[in-house]
Amino acid sequence: MDAHVPQCTGVVRLSAPASPRRWLAWLPALAWLLLLAALPWWLGLSLLLACALALLWRGGPLREYAALLRRALRWGLPGLLLAVLRTFGADALAWLLTLLAALAGFSLLVLLENWLDRGKPREPSPSPADEWPELALAPIGPTGAIIELRAPQWRPLQGGLADPLGGELRWSDEAVRLADGQRLYGVEPCCDLDAEGRWLVLPMAGRRGVLLLDRRHDRRHRLRGWLLAGWHEGQPWLSRGEERAPLAVNHVLGHDEGD
Repeated sequence: MDAHVPQCTGVVRLSAPASPRRWLAWLPALAWLLLLAALPWWLGLSLLLACALALLWRGGPLREYAALLRRALRWGLPGLLLAVLRTFGADALAWLLTLLAALAGFSLLVLLENWLDRGKPREPSPSPADEWPELALAPIGPTGAIIELRAPQWRPLQGGLADPLGGELRWSDEAVRLADGQRLYGVEPCCDLDAEGRWLVLPMAGRRGVLLLDRRHDRRHRLRGWLLAGWHEGQPWLSRGEERAPLAVNHVLGHDEGD
């Protein structure tokens, strides 16, 4: 099946020129901020607490929206502060309460971010035993990296497709039937997967995004607006359009998948 997805057959650099339409991606976040600023402060606080609880509930059904929930907290907190200031007026006491709420809110947000990222490896700090000649001759700044992606190979499923994990993938009754009997609805009758079968990528119906299955960890991610750009070292790379630089699946999902 011919899938209209971005093809990446050559060398892909990790940096891309800024697109004049990139600012459109910030419109939903700005709309969310203005919505919380217009709502009563107690309702906005309830929404932000719900987002925080959904992030802490890592085994819940919303775990695949972790990046979206984090963005909702970062942009929603200023909107909540504006709602507090609007409710209590613009006198000195209202400003004091708003500043105290900002200090507490951003402190809690930083603690939450650190807690969620506690398992990620950190860059080692330079050893004090390093001699100054080695430090002087060390290269300045990060080294450049060129990633060469293998273009997607969309394979039709109407006639069945051998699954590297065993069994067969098949299109049946407007759904993709996996080897274990599970059915995936709302997708197109084609797929692409890595040689080991860990990652299974299916275009969503209407080309609205991709359904990404991490079958090693039994996780599903419906990524609206994302397209499969290619493969590198057995992992999918995704992009939001031909004008955007592709990103590794770890960056798109917002957590480490290196294990």
